[in-house]
Amino acid sequence: MRVFPSVLRFVFLSVALSASLAQNAENFQPLEQWQMAILNGNPNQLMSLYSAAPPAQIDTGKGNVDASAEAAFWTGLKIRSMDIHIVQSVSPQPGIQKLLFQASARTPSRTVYVTAAQLWQMQNGGWRIIAAGRDIAKLEQPLSIDESIYPAQANAREEIREAERRAAKAHKRVLVVFGADWCYDCHVLDKAFHRKDIAAALTPNYEVVHVDVGRGEKNQDLMNEYGVPMKRGIPAIAILDTSGKLLYSQRNGEWERARALGPEDLIALLRKWKRQG
Repeated sequence: MRVFPSVLRFVFLSVALSASLAQNAENFQPLEQWQMAILNGNPNQLMSLYSAAPPAQIDTGKGNVDASAEAAFWTGLKIRSMDIHIVQSVSPQPGIQKLLFQASARTPSRTVYVTAAQLWQMQNGGWRIIAAGRDIAKLEQPLSIDESIYPAQANAREEIREAERRAAKAHKRVLVVFGADWCYDCHVLDKAFHRKDIAAALTPNYEVVHVDVGRGEKNQDLMNEYGVPMKRGIPAIAILDTSGKLLYSQRNGEWERARALGPEDLIALLRKWKRQG
């Protein structure tokens, strides 16, 4: 996994400390205006909501852009509908509003999921965005990472052997997922496993084992044995047959940034390695 962009670290840090308190705030009308400008496909209307003096700082995770580029990005997606869930809305001082939200945006070809932070300021009687950051993904992202997925005290080798026994009876494969509860992308991947389309390829064909790697000090022998060293990042996966033979492993950290994967990527892999016949 990777961390959020650094330019707006002050926005994301406050959210990271309180994300487990995810709350729905009262509607913030300027955000609704921002949303409508995107749905209307009107870049000029959207640009008017960004500060000109001082110029708004927009962090895309790949660098900073100005308001015109940000407006072009959002309107260029040609979003048909957008659902926004506010994770945090706070006013640290009069005339300042800080937001963190998730948006599910449906485009003509796909649904994209955006985690966005915005810092609004009252300027000359109107609200303007003075700083913003976004992280766009093809997979839905969890609102918090409080859920425990990776059993800390489990005997990983025994868990895998038990999964092999179950898989043999049910004519399945074994999918071993290395990760940790602190890892954001590990939670993204687990949430993806519960999507209807992905679950339809996963549940009938695989027994899933979650292996806790701690901070890189646990189950390293298994990671190395299956060719997914910790240095390549987590989550990391390996697929085994019922005898424990390694059939596939992602040796180059392909799933390390799970949020960048598309549902079709996961489904294709699961179908490719499922047991035939």
